[in-house]
Amino acid sequence: MKISSSPLVLGAGFLAIALSAGAAQADYPEKPIQLIVPWSAGGGTDAVARQLASGLQKELGQQVNVVNRTGGAGVIGHTAITMSKPDGYTLGLPTAEITTYRHIGTSAISYEDLTPIALVNFDSAAFSVNADSGWDSLEAALNDIKANPNQYTVSGSAPGAAYHLAFAGLLNQQGIDPNSVALVPSEGAAPGLQELAAGGVDFVFSSLPESESMRQADRIDTLAVFSDERLSAFPDILTAAEQTGQPWTAGTWRGLAGPKGLPEDIVATLAEAAQKVYESDDFQSFMQQRGFGTEWSGPEEFLQFMTESDANNAEIIETLGLAQ
Repeated sequence: MKISSSPLVLGAGFLAIALSAGAAQADYPEKPIQLIVPWSAGGGTDAVARQLASGLQKELGQQVNVVNRTGGAGVIGHTAITMSKPDGYTLGLPTAEITTYRHIGTSAISYEDLTPIALVNFDSAAFSVNADSGWDSLEAALNDIKANPNQYTVSGSAPGAAYHLAFAGLLNQQGIDPNSVALVPSEGAAPGLQELAAGGVDFVFSSLPESESMRQADRIDTLAVFSDERLSAFPDILTAAEQTGQPWTAGTWRGLAGPKGLPEDIVATLAEAAQKVYESDDFQSFMQQRGFGTEWSGPEEFLQFMTESDANNAEIIETLGLAQ
């Protein structure tokens, strides 16, 4: 009888397969990577994503293609990230809204459907008024809001979005009913700021970079930024804490993540590459010049950050009566 394979040959065959599999893992990535952005091209998240993608491309030696998947206040893009195959070739740049959707009822997805890789950005919210409003300080505006409930309007985002929660949380901290200021929903800060400059609303929450052009044109005044310290790119803008005596840090963030179940070795490779990009002169200079805040957390710290954000947002959303 002819024997097709000896034990020695079989062992060598299995060893060859094992070595081949190990080499495949070690060679990640072997093809281009797609980076999903849940917001439109030209916005802040898109800008950060493209700068990060450029750096990752150099570090990983593969093309990193930014794909904008917009709609549903970020739900469509975030859902696309969570539903991707966990092989490291489809990643995303989730934003703070991923910790709000399930509490508001717009989607069942949450940060728990992601594999965190790195937090690279935190942008503090800022509080702006029309240049002719007569308010010259945050304290003056808050006093009027408290004395005249249901008389003022605010805009800058959809209900329950990150900056809306930042504004509502400040009011709640100051003993003001967050619902006493009516929200006029907008598809982002730009249309809200245009409405503010035109006198259609009383207040707008946004990041400082988003409002800079109108501030320079003397069409709006920014009364406060919600950060621990004044931002180096905007040293003349006072913090909320400087004016109220109570710390208040809130805003939005952007990070790198994959779908749930991303293998640990791929996470480690991507986190190492992302940290090198984050620490590079190119990335830091870009973020500083554009006025974006920089903040780094690796996979474990990023997970903890999202866990805490989710819990805090759930509480504010409940206070606003937006919980589903």
